[in-house]
Amino acid sequence: MGNSASSAVNGGISFWYADDGLPAVREPLAGDASADVVIVGGGYTGLWTAYYLKKAAPFLRITVLEQRFCGYGASGRNGGWLYNGIAGRDRYAKLHGREAAVRLQRAMNDTVDEVVQVVADEGIEADVHKGGVLEVARTPAQSARLKAFHAAELAYGEKDRELYGARATAERIRVADAVGSTWTPHGARVHPVKLVKGLAAAVEALGVTVHELTPVTEIRPKHAVTPYGTVRAPYVLRCTEGFTAGLKGQRRTWLPMNSSMIATEPLTEGQWESVGWDGRETLGDMAHAYMYAQRTADGRIALGGRGVPYRFGSRTDTDGRTQDATIDALREILVRFFPPLAGVRVEHAWSGVLAVPRDWCATVTLDRSTGLGWAGGYVGSGVATANLAARTLRDLVRLDSGEGGRTELTDLPWVGHKVRRWEPEPLRWLGVQGMYATYRAADRREAATRAARSSRLARVADRVAGRH
Repeated sequence: MGNSASSAVNGGISFWYADDGLPAVREPLAGDASADVVIVGGGYTGLWTAYYLKKAAPFLRITVLEQRFCGYGASGRNGGWLYNGIAGRDRYAKLHGREAAVRLQRAMNDTVDEVVQVVADEGIEADVHKGGVLEVARTPAQSARLKAFHAAELAYGEKDRELYGARATAERIRVADAVGSTWTPHGARVHPVKLVKGLAAAVEALGVTVHELTPVTEIRPKHAVTPYGTVRAPYVLRCTEGFTAGLKGQRRTWLPMNSSMIATEPLTEGQWESVGWDGRETLGDMAHAYMYAQRTADGRIALGGRGVPYRFGSRTDTDGRTQDATIDALREILVRFFPPLAGVRVEHAWSGVLAVPRDWCATVTLDRSTGLGWAGGYVGSGVATANLAARTLRDLVRLDSGEGGRTELTDLPWVGHKVRRWEPEPLRWLGVQGMYATYRAADRREAATRAARSSRLARVADRVAGRH
């Protein structure tokens, strides 16, 4: 039989770092400094923003400040889903009209290819495989949601999405009890750490200054304050995603939601034959407390889900360690999906945080009166969304500074979106714990009753979440 949680490597930031090695850390800030643009956060959003700004305007003095090392947060711990999902699309359709939301979706579809192209152009070896995204349904209620989701994606202009029944699903990936699936070509598997390391190197090669081990404690107009000195710049861009709550005055801006992952040992040829998965699609499901997975370049399954969703007081972990109960729960999902893999060992487990705004909408903003900008709130879809957000921040800075005009990106409906803050504790903790307990209960009820409609419990949880 497979191993228990106690025998897996737990934490160490993520399996991706265990696989590729921790980076040599760059020098911290040596004292007060000045720049044209200072970017707070050395993850995908910050690095892509630095990359595109420097490419567009090589004369700009750009400084990136990172509290640990580039890719320490979600950029080095995610599931490696480079795909076209974006948080808040339906709300943007309500606020700005369907055509605006269609433009946003089209931009996301294009973003997948943009990242694949830049990775190739820059010679970044990130194990990219564009096999698309397959999302499966395993109960009648999930099947109904799947068909509704598929129809909605078509309505947002996706022409090349496909809907499969049980047999066609099994021909792609043999997920036990799968009754159907939907597939989009707008997705790729990536190795998150190889991507972020390559991006950091590309940014430095362009002449951007990157300081690591430099925590920013406060952002105010034209100032990024650190223990080692203050960097002054006309533009200060906050790209801190799930770690935003640690900045002065930002504790209730975005909620740091926890997500956890496991990685198996490499599978044998026979095991892969039992599973299929030759197309190396990223794999998700239609559960309320959903899972996400990829087939890694070295033949493992890396699989994630929510685990313990939130730490009291918006705290974030330090080294990616996750609870044994979460590891066991994720292993259970793995075996439920792929019963022939019951004896496969879990070699690594880890966790990280993603940012959730109160209305679950990703946003990009530049306040022209202060020069403060930010992007994030990706709600777990950040691998690709960070790239679109970065190109949008580039265009907003160039527009504000007079170097450029309005573009298709500056007119997207997520630009300048305002959202209320999260409730104070303990309401925040109680709400999130209750919400995910209710989602899990809804999944259990749907599996037990085999009802064709979504459980009423899920609608209750949606209301608590602020998703509707």
